[in-house]
Amino acid sequence: MKIYLVKLQQAAVMTGIALSGIEIGGAISPANALTFNFTPAAGTSQQAIDGFTTAGSLWSSLFTDSVTVNVNINFTALSAGTLGEASSSTQFFSYDRVHGALSNDRTSTDDRTAVNSLSKPPTFNMLLNRTANSPNGAGSATPYLDSNGDANNTTINLTSANAKALGLVANNNDNDASISFSNAFNWDFNPNDGISDGAFDFVGIAAHELGHSLGFISGVDTLDGNASGTFYNDSQFTYVSPLDLFRYSTDSKNANAIDWTADARDKYFSIDGGATNITAFSTGDVFGDGRQNGHWKDNLGLGIMDPTISSGELLQINENDKRALDVIGWNRVGNGSPNAQIGNFVQNSNGIAGTDGLARADATVPEPADFVGTFIFATITAKIIIDRRQQLRDATDKSV
Repeated sequence: MKIYLVKLQQAAVMTGIALSGIEIGGAISPANALTFNFTPAAGTSQQAIDGFTTAGSLWSSLFTDSVTVNVNINFTALSAGTLGEASSSTQFFSYDRVHGALSNDRTSTDDRTAVNSLSKPPTFNMLLNRTANSPNGAGSATPYLDSNGDANNTTINLTSANAKALGLVANNNDNDASISFSNAFNWDFNPNDGISDGAFDFVGIAAHELGHSLGFISGVDTLDGNASGTFYNDSQFTYVSPLDLFRYSTDSKNANAIDWTADARDKYFSIDGGATNITAFSTGDVFGDGRQNGHWKDNLGLGIMDPTISSGELLQINENDKRALDVIGWNRVGNGSPNAQIGNFVQNSNGIAGTDGLARADATVPEPADFVGTFIFATITAKIIIDRRQQLRDATDKSV
């Protein structure tokens, strides 16, 4: 049975962390390490708390940043057929500041390569489409080079946790993410002995959601969900994420720009200006491949940030996942090596859940927002559509 992580943020080749090396509910962290501060809602079971803690430990063992990520967690009754809900807080910063922070944060070969590939501040260029002011006509699907240096060429949208990793904000007690799982489903809380048939990997799915909170998001979903009916000018799409700075296509590489289009053309992760295709991204729920852009390409075993997962599957973090978070500001321990394993997820858009009329043995899993929002995952009897349409902010808003 395949689980869809509604329209956001995977099949995985698993990472160098052996789950058997981490006790359930325990934590393995270097002296300087990423820390998760989980705040459980009243009534959350200890089993669920331990599952979230174990998921956090997977990421903590990989990164050395002295950052505390504050996450509200819950394991409770949700709407009928809803597997879970998740959201992440985001903040806007100027590209100039983000570029400087990434440059100051270089600790790996990938970091140095990635920063060298970035456009010189204060602006960056993108391949774009479906805007009101497209030179090809309002809402045209034909890509064009957006190099006019206005708000969307100078603004980056980061999760608050990612901003902490880059030193753009100090550690604080503000909430960075919220995750709720339904207690009405069959969960397997112990990945050390595999995942039982018909059960969902609680730790793996929680780790997937935490990956989104760390910054594995794409603002292209904002364009993808706001590119029909009413169109908006390019300057209003100020939702480029740090990960989007490494999102390319053959066309965008040739234009010396990132690819921020909403269409089905192949998009890939590259840290050298598009010259090297490391691995493939999903291309969008509406105009792409049916999977939110803030994920790896579906069904290829590319990492824990794949958009779909089947019941009975064990999920793990792999080298692709680690490299992606490394270049957006997280500092790797450097002693991990990938191992192989598969898992998958999907996501849909907007804050309203509904069925698509197809009775399927699918379940939608929690998806964090690449902008503030709540996502409802799917049911096991029918795919749930999550309307995650982003309300564009006014073009006169200032980033910091």
